[in-house]
Amino acid sequence: MIPPSFPTRKLDAAVAPVSAREAIQESPAAPVERATTVPGGARTTAPSTTPSSNTAADVFDSVMRYATELYRGNREILRESYLPSRLPHREHQIRQVAEILAPALKGDQPSNLLIYGKIGTGKTAVVAQVRADMQRRPDCTAHVTFVTVNCANIDTPYSLLQTIGNTLAEKESDRIPTGWSLDRVQAAMRELMDAREGIQLLILDEIDRLVAKSGDGVLYTLSQINGELKTARLVLVGISNDLKFTNQLDARVRSRLNEEKILFPPYDAPQLQDILKDRAREVFKEGVVDAGVIERCAAYAALENGDARRALALLRVAAEVAERDRSKRITADHVVRAKSRLEQDIIIDCCRTLPSHCKVLLYAILQSYERRRGGVLTGEVYEGYAKLSQRLGLSPLHARSISNYLSELETLGLIRATIVSRGRGGRTREIVVDVPISETMPALEEDPLLAPLARPRTLSQTLLTNFDNPGRTGPY
Repeated sequence: MIPPSFPTRKLDAAVAPVSAREAIQESPAAPVERATTVPGGARTTAPSTTPSSNTAADVFDSVMRYATELYRGNREILRESYLPSRLPHREHQIRQVAEILAPALKGDQPSNLLIYGKIGTGKTAVVAQVRADMQRRPDCTAHVTFVTVNCANIDTPYSLLQTIGNTLAEKESDRIPTGWSLDRVQAAMRELMDAREGIQLLILDEIDRLVAKSGDGVLYTLSQINGELKTARLVLVGISNDLKFTNQLDARVRSRLNEEKILFPPYDAPQLQDILKDRAREVFKEGVVDAGVIERCAAYAALENGDARRALALLRVAAEVAERDRSKRITADHVVRAKSRLEQDIIIDCCRTLPSHCKVLLYAILQSYERRRGGVLTGEVYEGYAKLSQRLGLSPLHARSISNYLSELETLGLIRATIVSRGRGGRTREIVVDVPISETMPALEEDPLLAPLARPRTLSQTLLTNFDNPGRTGPY
């Protein structure tokens, strides 16, 4: 169904009188066909050069004309990057973090701190709120400097030390350029830290990803740097999604860190409802959120490890879907459609980040599963993978490497592998696909490496990727 604000035009020029057709042709909004006379007196029509109403420009114009009836506040309130004035059900954790870091306000060195918790449990938000509360105090500026680094983006020793130094540099001429040796970068960083003096709180968000990518050598460097500093002291605040993160560290690093630990538990459904209600009151007009919408978003997120980011994303996308429908209310149906959209995005993102051989392996699994309409044994999977690799000009990996890739795919939730007994033939793994094949295979085929494997897609298959309305041919 086309939204009411999208104009529709009837192609009635063919049955209108000539004068009427000419009048239609002069209108800037209506022409569809242009009548012409050819030798012999016969009349024919030619396509008009006027753009159709299904262009991006028309969509943009319609959106700009449409006055939303849903929002009254800043839409960024529904984003995970927004820091609210209150963090429901994290008051205890806020107090814990504040108590550990409070000595810095007096110029004393606090203990290092490591915060654990699954994704979406409020770790980053709590640390950001404690930092904001500290920085609002006049006694903070005299003693404390904050440096926040996201290790998902800055995940090498060189880039981390350079970023720390450049954050502390007060003049452009003091910044550490790219191209220096690692030892020189480390020395320059120490000089910049001493120039700032006082307590420097280094917040390493997703610290586990730094260690997974580059090892724990840089943590060893940072943990013992206070012995080399003269007027400054460094305090490490690590935030990790991996509850067993410290098990990966060398014993010397664990000993030098000597950190305090705080565990953030997952949110349950009622707690997620409180979070969503707070945000909804700020961003939506009164009465536009149907009963059950908040509860449904919270229930879906609670099933996925109590992820508050997921709950916020569901509510935000549900509101966007309702707005595209020109709806005056956000309904439970909009939440269901938002969930479908987000799940599709997760699948595509996972597929795009897989290593090349892992993509080929997953493609082989999907092919075999589609053919058998049931579980696939690892032997059949390896044969399919080997054939596809040869077809693509790749050298197939050994069975042990493929076994590791199967474990990785299972960890990502794309497949499930269960041990089955074959009698005298021993035991093997049976693989079941946990993602929609019709969406995952095209996502894999986007990789130029796998493009030769792509199968022709009919128009109906293309339209089925539109979760809002499989029958709609418009931009939404």
